[in-house]
Amino acid sequence: MDAILEFVQLIFTDYTLRTVTLGAMILGLVSGLLGSFAVLRKQSLLGDAMSHAALPGVVIAFILTGSKAPLVLMLGALAAGWLGALLVQLVTEQTRIKQDSALGIVLAVFFGFGLVLLTWVQRQGSANQSGLDTFLFGRAAALVMSDVWAMAGVGGAGLLLVLLFWKEFKLLSFDPDFAATLGFPVGLLNVALTTLIVVAVVIGLQTVGVVLMSAMIVAPAAAARQWTDRLDRMVLLAALFGALAGISGALISSLSRGLPTGPTVVLCVSTLVGFSLLFAPNRGLVGAWLRQRHNRRQLRRAAVLETLYQLAISHGDAAEVASAHAHQLGALLAAMPGVDVRRTLDVLESEGLARPSTGDRWALTPAGADQARQSLARFTRHSPDELPIRPIALTSAGEVIK
Repeated sequence: MDAILEFVQLIFTDYTLRTVTLGAMILGLVSGLLGSFAVLRKQSLLGDAMSHAALPGVVIAFILTGSKAPLVLMLGALAAGWLGALLVQLVTEQTRIKQDSALGIVLAVFFGFGLVLLTWVQRQGSANQSGLDTFLFGRAAALVMSDVWAMAGVGGAGLLLVLLFWKEFKLLSFDPDFAATLGFPVGLLNVALTTLIVVAVVIGLQTVGVVLMSAMIVAPAAAARQWTDRLDRMVLLAALFGALAGISGALISSLSRGLPTGPTVVLCVSTLVGFSLLFAPNRGLVGAWLRQRHNRRQLRRAAVLETLYQLAISHGDAAEVASAHAHQLGALLAAMPGVDVRRTLDVLESEGLARPSTGDRWALTPAGADQARQSLARFTRHSPDELPIRPIALTSAGEVIK
């Protein structure tokens, strides 16, 4: 406990750790919130393309101004990323090239152009160009408070835009055709949403770099999607997951010498995605496996009950004889091949629905007969008292064979 308190105190007293943690938290929060719309609109690769397309904008902004001020470089990245997004949209609408192909073309061309410009700048021999290459893979440790304030300002502007056009963005994300019939400017709204994704990319370039930024766009939203079906909750959860991954990655990287912050943040958010895929209540793989297991047990339970009931009514009146006749276990095994009859009978006995008899024979209890009648009534669309006396044969689809 003392170690934890000492570590928390270090966050508030150590300038570098505090700055990196704040920057990573802002990055995760903004990218998670804005990336939710990209995931819902099935544009996850757009973040990857825009992050690579932003590199030439950073270099061109430095060439034109000679400044490495964070706001200047962010504006250059924003302009280049936005131009790349518009080119993707233009190519998709005006040609027969699909969106994934257009994204790949824009990503490769812009990134290649950015690398050429970056190499040219580095060969000029100017000391002022040092540090531009950190935008490739990120260098969170180099963040200063002016960078954090610039990230907060640009990200805050994007979040404000989401609040102002929440209903329009929500409708566009789920039913753009319906939005068009209502008279909404779908084209302009598409541009606005794309701009928001570019904003999320821009604020993370210095922290995680153009190579890993796509993970910060997609992963928090993908994790949040597993936990809810409501947009407002998904957006809040994605922002929370992103911020948590940013803080965790910054703190973990500070504990180990030489451990880069950006990749650590990405690993943390990937862990959240893996946990969500496994343990989310409605969509998680573990929950689905447990539900399937429960359903299989219930089906086996119902099958054994109904088989005992039909074997019993073959001896006479169902209401009077169903709980009186005991049947050999072998007959049940022959009637239900592949079903774990023995274990299911033990379960039914513990529930008071079946009882063992002499000679490894089994019969229904009155409660078991009543439940079997109710179960069969659902298949035959009779009331339990109207069931025929003779055995009821069911097809594999649950239909009655008359």
